[in-house]
Amino acid sequence: MRFFGIDPGYALVGWAVIDFDDVRNARLIDYGVITTDKHLTIPERLNEIAVDISFLLDKFQPQFAGVETLLFQKNVKTAMSVSQARGVMLYMLQNLGIGIVEVSPLQVKSSIAGYGRATKAQVQENVRMICGLQEVPKPDDAADAVAVAICAYDMIYSGNLSSRQQSE
Repeated sequence: MRFFGIDPGYALVGWAVIDFDDVRNARLIDYGVITTDKHLTIPERLNEIAVDISFLLDKFQPQFAGVETLLFQKNVKTAMSVSQARGVMLYMLQNLGIGIVEVSPLQVKSSIAGYGRATKAQVQENVRMICGLQEVPKPDDAADAVAVAICAYDMIYSGNLSSRQQSE
């Protein structure tokens, strides 16, 4: 089963592709970040994200995508920009018929580290171990996307989805 993980952002969007076998082993296929130029307009940046995500989804053909929900941010302008980018990504996934699993940062930490208040370093180290890697994926946004994909898989595997997520 192939999962695409997304750590939404506006300047940087973390992404990851993971395959899971019948005995729940994770094999990290690829990961990275989409970077948008800060000199572009909002519509141009959103379009750049859409084009790049579309390319990745076409290339990797995931069955499901985990998308992290947003935490409250003090900077309203940044929160709005990230929300717009996240909306573009959710629209694309829905339009392509890819199952969407929305996960909160607390759910990601609980799934990966077993504790909802785990540190970023604890989550990253567990991602490294789960995927059998020599090093933690870099940059942090990509490592976060790997964690989101693993959490989304765990939620489907455990049947721990809301009724809205199950119907998608």
